[in-house]
Amino acid sequence: MHPLKRFPLLTLLLASAVVFLAPGLRAQAAKKPVHTADDLPRHTYPMPKPPSEVVKDDAAFATLVAAVKKDIAADLAAYDIQDRTTLQRYKGTLLTLATLDGDYATARTLISELRALEEKPSLKLTTALVSEAFIDAGEKHPAAGALPGVFQAELTALAGKLPWDVVQDDLKGTKGSYEVRSEALLIGLVQQQIDPAAKSTGSISGDVATQLIGIRNQIVNFIPLKPAIVAALDGIVVAHRVEKPDRWTPTLVTLSPDAKASPVLVGIWDSGVDTAIFKDRVYTDAAGHHGFAFNLHSEPVPELLYPLGDAQARRKEEYARLKGFLDVRASIDSPEASALKHYMSSLSSAQVKPTIEDLNLFGNYSHGTHVTGIAVAGNPFARIVVGRITFDHHMIPEKPTVEQARKDAAAYQVAVDYFKKAGVRVINMSWGGSLRDVEDALEANGVGDAAERKKAAREIFDIGRDGLLAAFKSAPEILFVAAAGNSDNDVKFDEFIPSSFQLPNMITVGAVDQAGEETSFSSFGPMVNVHANGFEVDSYIPGGERLKFSGTSMASPQVTNLAAKLFALDAKLTPVEAKDLILAGCQKNGRVNLVNEQKSVELLNQKLAGGS
Repeated sequence: MHPLKRFPLLTLLLASAVVFLAPGLRAQAAKKPVHTADDLPRHTYPMPKPPSEVVKDDAAFATLVAAVKKDIAADLAAYDIQDRTTLQRYKGTLLTLATLDGDYATARTLISELRALEEKPSLKLTTALVSEAFIDAGEKHPAAGALPGVFQAELTALAGKLPWDVVQDDLKGTKGSYEVRSEALLIGLVQQQIDPAAKSTGSISGDVATQLIGIRNQIVNFIPLKPAIVAALDGIVVAHRVEKPDRWTPTLVTLSPDAKASPVLVGIWDSGVDTAIFKDRVYTDAAGHHGFAFNLHSEPVPELLYPLGDAQARRKEEYARLKGFLDVRASIDSPEASALKHYMSSLSSAQVKPTIEDLNLFGNYSHGTHVTGIAVAGNPFARIVVGRITFDHHMIPEKPTVEQARKDAAAYQVAVDYFKKAGVRVINMSWGGSLRDVEDALEANGVGDAAERKKAAREIFDIGRDGLLAAFKSAPEILFVAAAGNSDNDVKFDEFIPSSFQLPNMITVGAVDQAGEETSFSSFGPMVNVHANGFEVDSYIPGGERLKFSGTSMASPQVTNLAAKLFALDAKLTPVEAKDLILAGCQKNGRVNLVNEQKSVELLNQKLAGGS
């Protein structure tokens, strides 16, 4: 299902985005309105040599930069861009370029503008924090050998002044991302993910150009300061070993097995489930099946859990590596974290592709089971109906095609029909995709120029979008719960599906941490109805072990869990009524609409008792 993907468990923060604000630039005519990401112009840049060489070649890189600056200035002059995320990408690129140029005055202005665009409290304080420390150190004009020490002191001072209770998750994440970052990793990603397409087309897109600019900045300015960055942030973390208060767990409801309730069927439409973990809580149809499964090409297959094949032999090793990544991100000292940091520090460029693809593979393999554990926790009446879809784990995904999109659209309807026939009341969907994802996949496969890709992506995306929406509309008796996404973007502007759909029988879920504060990764927008805990959530992985994953993938099943409890307590509830109870129980705080299980269940009990 090419446009769609399960939301990643791991995000390597490799480079900032960018924009350029040309001094004194004024539009001479009415700007073109930008309503969605598809309204933005596409740019293409010739690549006379592999991008992995351009990023390290001063002359070739300077040529690319000049073209990018010109296009950014033209875009900002010609288009009325209101989307904050888009503006952050533009301004982030310009910040990177100003930093590379040593133009610290412009860089400071851009940092202020980036933070002003932020709505999340932590990111308003931490955006470009490492860049700010670099600028502070650079303005002191230290000798080359003194720069690391001066920079570390500046970063320590800046981070130390911030309110720990607000910024701790993002500071830990930044520290962890640098601990696994290296020049070999960055160059390996370019060589294996970008070079092949550039060789085929002789060019790169504006998005890829932005990535190369960020990678150049990392290699030139920040990778050499990696020990100082890690030491500075580690000092802050060690000095604040106080965890955020847990305001989420006390609001949860556990149904007693002898409660006055009925069994409720819960659809887990995901990457597959290890049904052995849940034993007698799994639905069985007339043919003896516990659900359905489709492979990557939307063809029916029997396995409800993705078959690892030869990769099964690496299962123990990869799970340890996966745990290491999660521990590094959370600043947890563990044997797995230490082993992971050692492994990543010695990684060669040639090892990048198999390393990333194995992490993706085992992330996909674990995802559906982890989601299931969250969705049925505390509810002995929940019965699981498995719907497996398959996500591509390769760095270069298969080429999207119209033919495959039609097969995908047909499979969506088959899937929903199965859930309907089984009597499923609520379906969890911790996955999604956007028009840009299709366009990016076309570029990664060396398809055409920017204009050709834009046209092809629109046709392919619309087929899948329309098919998925039609499938949802065909089942008004089911409540669909979708994860918002982990791209810190407006799902409506970026046409993210299914989270940008708006239906009476659908809820879209953003992520907060255990303290109820919006996570830095959570997507947002008018289609995001509620928020639930999606930060370091503990649940099962195949085989029965448990790990803590983060993402809106983990927030969505929290709401599915609540909906299933409401349906169990009142089998007559309609999806719209259940949605209303969930919304009515929420606590509003800015744009966060925090789910509260206890309040929603209390409202239902009042209704059942005739109290409302």
